Amino acid sequence: MSSTTTPQNDVPHIPVMLPEVLRAMNLNEGEVAIDATFGAGGYSRALLHTGAQVVAIDRDPTAIAAGQEIVDEFEGRLTLSHGCFSDLDRLAIEAGHSQVDAVVADIGVSSMQIDQADRGFSFQKDGPLDMRMEMTGPTAADVVNTFERPDLTRIIGILGDERQASRISAEIVERRAKTPFETTLQLAKCVEDVLGRKAKDRIHPATRTFQALRIFVNRELDELAEALLASERILKPGGRLVVVTFHSLEDRLVKRFLQDRSEVSGGSRHLPQVDTKDLTFKQIKRGAVSASKEEAAINPRSRSAKLRSAIRTECAIGEIDRSVFGLPRLAELATGGKR
Repeated sequence: MSSTTTPQNDVPHIPVMLPEVLRAMNLNEGEVAIDATFGAGGYSRALLHTGAQVVAIDRDPTAIAAGQEIVDEFEGRLTLSHGCFSDLDRLAIEAGHSQVDAVVADIGVSSMQIDQADRGFSFQKDGPLDMRMEMTGPTAADVVNTFERPDLTRIIGILGDERQASRISAEIVERRAKTPFETTLQLAKCVEDVLGRKAKDRIHPATRTFQALRIFVNRELDELAEALLASERILKPGGRLVVVTFHSLEDRLVKRFLQDRSEVSGGSRHLPQVDTKDLTFKQIKRGAVSASKEEAAINPRSRSAKLRSAIRTECAIGEIDRSVFGLPRLAELATGGKR
């Protein structure tokens, strides 16, 4: 859900880093895998070709509906589940699997969603300022029209890594007082007027603002944190976790989780080791893996992708400390930014 590159309509969906994903998942015939972010079904189809059974999850009902032909094609080895990947363990159990052999999650926004103007994810086409993956709850328009300026500044600055967030939020507040924001092009024009746009600019000046609002509206960082914890619960010993991210916020969250779960805290070499925390994962490779130059040349979406993977150990899960994720403190979506 998070690449800042917008695929063109005439470019087919290409699963990012597919060879690296399959290598890390190392599936055998008859094993069970969770595709936590079904999207257009690229990963699921490749996993099914290994002979595995797949439970595929997507919070977007249109993705689930579109995937029914893959269910029919593989004659019962694919189960599609509508829901959030933060519930992946519960959804797998409902599908009949108390433990699984592998989990993969591509944390990138679906090209299908971007291409649908009425979903409001992109400023390439005019549409309602929506951005909801599940098509329920508050929209991006609700956020920009009702949240106080300091909250908008933090959302755009932190989740979009936008240095000019304060200027953008000020302009949003001024314009909405006259005319509420309703469409994607309204907001894109507002941001462009604040930041300006040069012919040599590779990305539209509103890209970071749109990214921030999408992440906030869909609670994407919270969902990712909960999905990692759910993966820890559902993977059997020896099970593989593979996560592909597209920007630094997501990658940092995955990195912190895997470091916490796979590394013993350092101490003085002159003193006995006092950290006895059971380590629930062993990283397959220290650090992130990037897409190959060959893939980056043909699939622009892969250029910012980072893959991290780990193997579940036999250790039981200890006390959960969510502070390890370092999630930013932002206004509450459910309360319209009001505290």
